[in-house]
Amino acid sequence: MRLNPFDTDKIDVRGGGGSRFPGGGAGQLGCGTIIIAGIVSLLFGTDLGQTIAVVDSVGNATGGAQVEGERAGMSEQELCTENAYATEACNALQSLNETWEPVFERANVPFREPFLKLFVNSIQTEGCGSATSAVGPFYCPRDGGIYIDTSFYDTMKRELGAGGDFARVYVVAHEYGHHIQNLTGLANQVRSAQQQNPRRANQLQVRMELQADCYAGVWAGRNRDQIEPGDIEEGMRAASAIGDDAISERMGGRASPENFTHGTSEQRMEALRLGIGSGNDTVCDRYFAPESF
Repeated sequence: MRLNPFDTDKIDVRGGGGSRFPGGGAGQLGCGTIIIAGIVSLLFGTDLGQTIAVVDSVGNATGGAQVEGERAGMSEQELCTENAYATEACNALQSLNETWEPVFERANVPFREPFLKLFVNSIQTEGCGSATSAVGPFYCPRDGGIYIDTSFYDTMKRELGAGGDFARVYVVAHEYGHHIQNLTGLANQVRSAQQQNPRRANQLQVRMELQADCYAGVWAGRNRDQIEPGDIEEGMRAASAIGDDAISERMGGRASPENFTHGTSEQRMEALRLGIGSGNDTVCDRYFAPESF
């Protein structure tokens, strides 16, 4: 995908420290919700359907604190040019900001850009405790940050057969989709519904993940002029590889739909395809109709 080069005046990329997220949004922009959901958590056996608690419950990996401390003094320019993956993520973040802010403005919904934190091994988040690489990429609604372990991209290619630049920016766009869901205020609604009816918690979690995939597709659809040959295929391979059924099969287990938290391969591909094909965020409303609650 031919993303425009980032401009550090237009994005918020952090090494360490940083200001806290000022709180959740409200209003309506389509639908949406998310707590914390790493894009391939099931690959590592991490149950991110347990919302915020999962990040609070994991410890730091050896050496992670040192790496994070070293990054704390780096400028945004240095952070974004540390390696090719970092530059790609920063380019994607800027494109996502430029794509979604006007959508929120037209819907008269307050918009705040998320910040990006790149890490290796482990990270101390600003609002959701500590997390290791086992969690995978994730979004923290308490601080409005997208956290990406760049080494995960090598895992995607090596373990999932899901390499390529579009597959990687799909990861960032998916987590950005969770930011969108958080800003609309529906995250609190779903969290409340999960707590009130735990038996439906996984079902609601699946809807959240599929909608985030749909929003990722909407971003790509709105930037169709930057899509290159083979990009869509890369995205579909990634979406297929991270379906709950595919991951269960890869790990030698039995696919149990009642335990799914992210959706099947077919559902994830369909959600991404839906967003790309329309380029319209309202198509993603299908995942949260009023009767969903």
